[in-house]
Amino acid sequence: MERVIGAAIGGGMSVMTWPDHLMTLEEFEQLPEDNSRRYELQEGVLHATPKAAGYHQFVLTRLSAVLDRILPEGWAVVSEPEVVITRTYPPAVRVPDVIVLGLDRILEQPTRFHAQDVAVAVEVLSPGSRRVDNLVKRSEYAEAGIPFYWILDIADQPRFAAHRLVDGVDKEDFNGTGVFMTGEPFDLRIDLGALRTRIVPKRE
Repeated sequence: MERVIGAAIGGGMSVMTWPDHLMTLEEFEQLPEDNSRRYELQEGVLHATPKAAGYHQFVLTRLSAVLDRILPEGWAVVSEPEVVITRTYPPAVRVPDVIVLGLDRILEQPTRFHAQDVAVAVEVLSPGSRRVDNLVKRSEYAEAGIPFYWILDIADQPRFAAHRLVDGVDKEDFNGTGVFMTGEPFDLRIDLGALRTRIVPKRE
């Protein structure tokens, strides 16, 4: 039996029919727009989760700004995009907190991205996503061939875990606090503690 739910959109109410079957990618694409929740597909099963809390959004914004400032030319950052992980039935569509990919792909203005577009996927852990981000998405992203997967835990002192694919196998390069440095897929240095503060530019 399909379940009908209401989603507030633009001050009105849009009716969404909750599927009683594994969804196809085409059915997922036909869902009404609803910015009040995050919708993902896991092996054809539709998942809806609440929008992240304010602190999560703050750290996410800071991380995106830091990456945008230090990325080499030709790279770009996108926050909370839809990424098709698996096209074949049953499909998987995820919404990473941040992805890093080539600027040329963004300029094509696609409706959503695909796993092969993504160089780095980043998830910021929240209380309801720890197992999914640490286990399920880690496996999905690796199987889809995303070269780098980074996980930022902000429960206490920011902790960063950096994973990369080596001959198709997920390897953890870094798991700690303080400063994260890497030379792949580009030279990068992130002061993890600074993600909790707002950097105010000096006035001229």
